[in-house]
This record gives sequence, C-alpha cells and structure tokens, in this order.
Amino acid sequence: MIPIRFAWPYGGLQVFLSGSFTRWTEHLPMTPLEGSSMIFQAICNLAPGYHQYKFLVDGVWRLDENQPYVTDEYGMVNNIILVKEPELAPSILRSEPLPSKSGMDVDNGTFQQPASLSGGMQREPVFQISESDIDVLRRHLSLLLSRYTAYELIPDSGKVFALDDKLPVKQAFHIMYEQGLAVVPIWDNSKGQISGMLTASDFILILKELHKDLSMLANEELEMHPIFFWKVGKRFKLHRKSDESIQPPFRKPLIQASPQESLKDVAQKILQNKISTVPIIHSSQDGLCQQLLHLACLPGILKYICRHFRHFPGTLPLLQIPVGRLPLGTWAPDIRTTNAYQLTTLQPNAPLSSALDFLIEAQVSSIPIVDANGCLLDLFSRSDITSLAKGSAYAHIQLDQTSMHQALQLVYEANSPLNAHRRCQTCLRTDLLHDTMERLSDPVVRRLIVIEAGSKRVEGIISLTDVFNFLFG
Repeated sequence: MIPIRFAWPYGGLQVFLSGSFTRWTEHLPMTPLEGSSMIFQAICNLAPGYHQYKFLVDGVWRLDENQPYVTDEYGMVNNIILVKEPELAPSILRSEPLPSKSGMDVDNGTFQQPASLSGGMQREPVFQISESDIDVLRRHLSLLLSRYTAYELIPDSGKVFALDDKLPVKQAFHIMYEQGLAVVPIWDNSKGQISGMLTASDFILILKELHKDLSMLANEELEMHPIFFWKVGKRFKLHRKSDESIQPPFRKPLIQASPQESLKDVAQKILQNKISTVPIIHSSQDGLCQQLLHLACLPGILKYICRHFRHFPGTLPLLQIPVGRLPLGTWAPDIRTTNAYQLTTLQPNAPLSSALDFLIEAQVSSIPIVDANGCLLDLFSRSDITSLAKGSAYAHIQLDQTSMHQALQLVYEANSPLNAHRRCQTCLRTDLLHDTMERLSDPVVRRLIVIEAGSKRVEGIISLTDVFNFLFG
C-alpha cells in the first residue's frame, strides 16, 4: 500500500473524501491544512493502479477540475489518480530530469485534462447531446409533472400574505422588507379577489420614477398613493393630484393557477410569462369567492423533480453530465462562444442606477459584483432593492451617485448577518446537472454563480429558469 495525499483547495465548512478505494460507501473526513482555511487534506493508503474519487463539500458532491477526471460506465464524472509502485532507485541518480507532473497526473492520452487558454482561462466545450437523449429527458419529465397537480406544492401548514390594493405604496414595501418577500399578491376587497402581484421590480420602477424629480421625495409621495394607483398607471407621475383622471396603460391579466392544474402547466405558465411566482387560487363554482392557497414557484417544482430522481438515480444518465458541457446558463465569451445572452458584471464603484437599469432592461434577477480581475466579490439581486425600505433609505440616496459598494452595505445593514453567507452560491463547471438541480431546489438559492476553481473568477451564471428551459425546451 502506498500513502497518497489528497487535497481540496477550494474551501468549505465540512469536506469528505470518497472513492472506489472506499467502495463509495465510506466518507473519509478531510482536515484543514494548518494555517489555511481553504485547503483540506487527507492521506490514504492505496494499492497501485487507477482509483476514482470525489469530494463531498458541505453536502454537495464536487469535482476538482484542475485534476484529471473520467466518465465511468454509469455516466458519472469522477476525478481519477494513477498510483504507481515506488521507484527502487533514487531519483537523484537519474541522468535526465523528470518532467514536472502533479502527484495525481495520469496518462494524458487516456483521461481528460483541462485545456488551458490564454490568461489561464479554460474553454469548456458544449457536450454533444443527441436530440433523442434530450427528447427522452423531456418526455420523462412531462409525464412525471402531468401526473401530479398543484396540490402537491401546498404545505401542510403555513401562511400566505396579500396586501390590500388601498394600502400606500410606502407601507407596502416596508411590509415586503420586514417579511422578506420579493413578491406579494394584491387583494381587491371590492371584488373579493386577487387582482395582481406587487414585486421588487415595481419598487425599482417607482424609485427610477421618483429620482427623475428629487423634489417629489420630500413630499412623501409614496405615502399618498395606494398600490392601486401604481398598478393601473405603472409609469404615471407620482406627484399627480388624486383628483386628476388617470389613463391607465394596457395591463397584463393576472397569471394564476387552480389547485387542480398539473405541475407541468404551472411550470409552463411561469416560463412562458417570464414571471417568478404563480398564485394558486381556489374559486367557488360561481367564481365570486376566491381563496389564496399558495404561491407556486420553480424551486418547489424542482424539489418535486429531484425527490423523484433520488428514488430512480439511474433513470436519465443525462443528469450526470457536468453543467459546463450542457447548453444552459449565461457564460463569459472566453468560456462559451455560443451565448444567447452575454454575461454582464459590475465592479463595486459602478453606480446603483446601472444595476437597476440592467435588471429591468435585461429582465434578469441578479448581477455579479466582481473585482478588477473578474473575481466574485458579491451579488446584487432584484429582491435586494426592498432593503432600501429600512428607514426610508431610498429617500436619502441618489441612484446615480450611490455606488454598488454603498448599496450592498445598505443591504447587509438591513438583513440578518446569519444569511449573508447564502447570498453568493457558487458552483464549478464540472458540477453535475443533478447536483445543480438539487441545490437550486432550495427556495433561497435562485441562481448559482459559476466560478473558476481556485481563483473565483466569474465564468457564468446558471439560474432556475435556465435549468427549466433546458428541461422543457
């Protein structure tokens, strides 16, 4: 047996090692290297030959993309190491210098090594998947989600908020901030029904409208205008006197679902209408009485899908493909050249107005904040805008003069520090689609920032919508 040192240099809270040498049933704990919070190590005695292995980091299976890896007969992608018999003669007696190789290197002709590009970046080719494989996946999911209804998403107990449409806009956003809500239904008491949804995007549009004329902030315009005025007028001037007539623009109808609708139909409503949430509403036979049961969103549906595949892990080998090889997500040009959308990032000194413009115009939910080298520092999400409701911070800032760094400071001051570590959820290009889906099924994790192993350079973003568009086509 030969002692071999394994290392995981990318940080974490708990890291375990497992592999063919443990029959994949035992997870060996790895300990932090003295003086480092990022490097974990473990030493195992291995027999000569090839061994496959993987790391379990904070409950998620991870691959070290800077070490050789191979796809096994089940479609799983694992790191691999060749353990050789020890040399009998001391290396100092060799007449020729040995090539510099990692202790985990294997024959380059047999196994995959990351191909380096200029600047140290690595291009990940899109995996060539046959249309038949994708069709099999989509048919399987279509049949699965068609069998079950929205009732499956409704918890045994819980609460659902709705705001009266007569409530002042200012008070509405304070409630959204205090309750941690990014989307909330609007209740029309005169009709006894849900009339619409108030979102973080509404708050962004209102702030942009207010800051066109800073004098309006001093008049407490948000205190005077109810939600109804905003939702029917959208971009009407907030300083308009209440007795003036309003010519409301075209307003999209409320997208809702009944509890009898299939999970497939609910998912398609979210995707096709480019919204994040669909209210599940039970209506009486005459349609005069409505009961709000639940707010359905993609994480709940994805959790249902993942629960199914836990019982049938080998059903679809496509789920064992690394996300970096699949046609999903938004990527940097030097990582993926066939982007439908270009990856956009901002630096900490960029104005808050740039982020808000981008979130609205590009219809995305977040933007990575990076340093001068493109390494991930933080994330600004559309839902972060409700943090400005604390202490009416929006009335004391100017969008084009407040930097992203200052805006993020307001976010951290307004929210619990216990959740700060969950803001920037990251993954590697080598993470498997199934593992990525498991992580995105957490309602708090709306997207994963793809980073370069070791450097934290932002390579792409994979969102919930990206995954569902790939799964449903």
